[in-house]
Amino acid sequence: MSRIRGRLRALGALTLSILTAGAAGASPANPASAATPVHSEDFSDGLGTFTASGSVRVGTYGARLSGSLFTDPAITSAPIDLAGYSGVTVSYTRAAYGLDPGESFTAAYSVDGGSFTALESARTATGAAAFRLPASADGRYLRLRFSLDADSPLETLTVDDVLVEAAGGGDPTDPPPGSLPPVDDVTEPGPYAVTVDSGAGPGDDGWLVYPADAGRDGVDHPILVWGPGAGSAPADYEDMLRLWASHGFVVYSEVSSSSGAYMVDALDWLEERNTDPGSPLYQDLDTSEVAFGGHSRGSIGTFDVADEPRLETTIHVAGGSFDGDGPDNLRNPALYIGGDEDFATANMERDYTNTDVPVWFNVLDGTDHVYATRNGRHIISAWLRWRLADEEFRRTEDFLSPDCTFCDLGEVRHKNW
Repeated sequence: MSRIRGRLRALGALTLSILTAGAAGASPANPASAATPVHSEDFSDGLGTFTASGSVRVGTYGARLSGSLFTDPAITSAPIDLAGYSGVTVSYTRAAYGLDPGESFTAAYSVDGGSFTALESARTATGAAAFRLPASADGRYLRLRFSLDADSPLETLTVDDVLVEAAGGGDPTDPPPGSLPPVDDVTEPGPYAVTVDSGAGPGDDGWLVYPADAGRDGVDHPILVWGPGAGSAPADYEDMLRLWASHGFVVYSEVSSSSGAYMVDALDWLEERNTDPGSPLYQDLDTSEVAFGGHSRGSIGTFDVADEPRLETTIHVAGGSFDGDGPDNLRNPALYIGGDEDFATANMERDYTNTDVPVWFNVLDGTDHVYATRNGRHIISAWLRWRLADEEFRRTEDFLSPDCTFCDLGEVRHKNW
């Protein structure tokens, strides 16, 4: 269980016979001599953490897959947590027997529930194999699958001594730091006291909410420009704006419109504050780490300017586009939050279907249109700390794993990662 999951519940060897190798860059490699074991399975007590489909038997020889005219056999591991680990190597022994031309076995891996990528696919192979996974697997959730495409039960693949090792092993309970002071619980306010200027922005009618001691310890603060829903103003989101600023983000908000031009103007204004010696944020902003986001009409305005080249991410709460074309402007990973009692969720569902960038979507339980931001505020905090403050451990811990921190708050979907 993650460090904050409970509180959130309360809150609402090498082979010459390789035919194909993984496109993601997995390559044959000898296991590192000083490797740290992460996971192993010798099938001595059955399938262990693997599940089987088709004809599969286990014994002292390992796991044996037998061909069939009806169902190709396969064994697939449960997710293997690589949090804190890097330089990951997968090794195993395998023996293919009796396969005819056109038939093959495949060993493959998947990261964070994504599609499987082949480590090797061959008709004949015997002995040990080892593959170094690409760096994109570091710190993620890994699954392994061994499958056989053959017609006869006399044609088999035997797999044994599956081992996952890491060249670099960190303590998964001690995640690597990001660019902001770390926190133990994202559902609590962050380490900064907060200052609010309610007469800020290009027209002196916006709210600037920021750490009172901005720049402490040399920190450069990421930026969030937030759009309220129609008929509301920054004051209606004050507790949430303060929360995000307490975590180290400089937050600007003003009355929104369906055009997001005001967001671009606000970012221009913030960049000017960063270069103005008279500004309390002088040289304390990280203008390379910027998010636009909003609730309802604020989300629609965010879609409108989501192709702004200075953005790293966008956040869309209870605000699907009316025509389904909003995602066309997305250029960066996006966070979608809806509610199971929200009339706008149908539009968000359509937007999710039409989204081509990496996206994570949670339809929160017991949540209507008005409360979507408040009920999703901690998700937004964690997302900002991941996407803007480089807390990469949150990728798996909070979002892209089967047991993610926020997965029990509603229906979760994600794609394109």
